[in-house]
Amino acid sequence: MLDPTARRASPFETTLTVLRHTDFGPIRLALLDSDSGFVQVLLKRVEAAGWYCRRLEAAPRVEEFVAMRVSALVVDLARLGPQAWDFLERLTDAMPGLGVVVVTGPSTVAQRVRGLRMGADDWVTKPCHPEEVLARVEAVVRRRKAAGREEAGPLVAGGLEIRPDQFQAFAGRRSADLTRREYEVLQLLAGAEGRVLQREEIYQQVWGYTMAHGDRSVDVFIRKLRQKLEHASPEWRYIHTHFGVGYRFDPQSRDGDALGAEPAKATEASEPAPAARPVADAPLTR
Repeated sequence: MLDPTARRASPFETTLTVLRHTDFGPIRLALLDSDSGFVQVLLKRVEAAGWYCRRLEAAPRVEEFVAMRVSALVVDLARLGPQAWDFLERLTDAMPGLGVVVVTGPSTVAQRVRGLRMGADDWVTKPCHPEEVLARVEAVVRRRKAAGREEAGPLVAGGLEIRPDQFQAFAGRRSADLTRREYEVLQLLAGAEGRVLQREEIYQQVWGYTMAHGDRSVDVFIRKLRQKLEHASPEWRYIHTHFGVGYRFDPQSRDGDALGAEPAKATEASEPAPAARPVADAPLTR
């Protein structure tokens, strides 16, 4: 069964498997390992567990990995050579909610401690059983999701209460009846704090792929989302169109009073990626 969100595969991606998911939401797993025997067995277990899985042949750029919207990564750091530590550090800095399980060959105590302190959640030494790896991944994702819901309280905007714990928006006790994708668009816009988001940025962050030329998916979802929000809370206007650019979330009452961030610029330059730092430690060995 194909992933309904999939449009075009990343050049780093060779396998995409979509099956049933856990009770606390779908696990989207990325697998970066060149041990073909281990990978094949693990993919079969992933299929039986019913997870989304992307198998990567090489380490993508961090911004490309962010766009994949995976919730966990199983990685053999030895596969990455001398750049392993830099990749791990930049990735965990860019994706603090990502669950990372390192599955690699023999390593020193210093290497394991460094990896865990850099952001890895768990470290498993090969040879290992695939069932144990998946159990560790599931435990990491479960803990992170639970922590994220505890930390992210409701967001009150205009007449709405946006509830991350329910993936929904409410006006009083009335639900806006958002789909999961509509909620993700709303969450992204509301989290931009008044900044205008370009259509391409919205598509990449929510759908996880580069938007094809002429694709109107963002406009369609924004139109439906706007209708639902203003139906649930008719005294307010929430999403504003910047023609030729994108959309901005800024609750404004119908009488003209604004409640939200100051008007944002139409475009903002993205910050450059942090420079790589030299790694003094010896690379991991297989």
